[in-house]
Amino acid sequence: MPFFNQLFAVRGFLIQETKPKLLKAISAVAPGIERKIPSLQGAGDPFSYVSDELELVEDNLKRAIRSREQILTDIAAHLIYGGGKRVRPMVTLLAFLAFGGKRTKDIVDIATAIELIHTATLLHDDIIDGAEIRRGKESAYKKFGLKSTLVTGDFLFIKAFEFAGKFDETIVQWTADACALLTEGEMLQGFFNRNRAVTLDDYVEIVKRKTASLFQTGAKIGAYLAGANAPLVDETERYGLNMGIAFQMVDDILDVVGHSELLGKPTGMDLRDGNPALPIILALNESQPAVCEAFERSRPTDNQITIALDAIKAGSAIQQAKSLSKSYAEEALKSVKKLPPSLYRNGLKTLVQLIIERDF
Repeated sequence: MPFFNQLFAVRGFLIQETKPKLLKAISAVAPGIERKIPSLQGAGDPFSYVSDELELVEDNLKRAIRSREQILTDIAAHLIYGGGKRVRPMVTLLAFLAFGGKRTKDIVDIATAIELIHTATLLHDDIIDGAEIRRGKESAYKKFGLKSTLVTGDFLFIKAFEFAGKFDETIVQWTADACALLTEGEMLQGFFNRNRAVTLDDYVEIVKRKTASLFQTGAKIGAYLAGANAPLVDETERYGLNMGIAFQMVDDILDVVGHSELLGKPTGMDLRDGNPALPIILALNESQPAVCEAFERSRPTDNQITIALDAIKAGSAIQQAKSLSKSYAEEALKSVKKLPPSLYRNGLKTLVQLIIERDF
């Protein structure tokens, strides 16, 4: 099992158990890994740096989804406790602590808001895509139906602003801007659904808005709330932006070459849904007939998907995609180097490295 997935598989232990129990749990998943990875002994594990704060985020999430209408709580819990990695809250917390932030409750509330917004978008995404699987189990849309899932997404957006809406105008505006970018990114992605006219520039713009915006906003608010000066807030924002782009690019690659049991869903979902993902765009640029046919067809068959995936793997698209993802990761690391030295800066650096090395 790849290292990044191993860590995510035991994330719950990081925020609920002591370090000895954590190491024991990881050993059970992958014997000997605690000896091979020094970070788990305290040298560079970004999860453990913010484990206490992540536990507070979990407490907030548990309270936030309580409703007098049990179905809202059930649907929200179905996704929130369904294996989320909490990477966005982690970036937010690490950025805050990297600048010596002290008001823990404030940044925990912002991290909670970021995760609630993210969860709301996943509920809506599954409706838009007609997704049946999310995080290795039946999606909320499939289990609870369109209407209830849609309303629960709205419920979570409102709950997010219970946490973010109490801060100054700057933070409220940044959070609202991120939500606007998410919706714009979704619309832009829809425009290019099964559209061969999509370009690499179009793809990057979609990812900036739809995925990277929450990483970017969380990092920026973390630095701002900690009292960092404007140039460093901007640098931290650039970190979040480039890290978020790299994160999505790797996700797109794994949709082609990853293992379904680790992804929590079958591979080839982007082709099935007609989403303009990175390897698909690069394969379209190579005019691969099987990829073109599967991407443009409204309901490609399983056989067409398999043939198209094999064609992508056989061409240069995956290698090109890996190179692009690493270039954005390197830009994120350049920003990290400009932050003041600290354990938490190391955590931001390690997190990028873990993301880019997933299954590669």
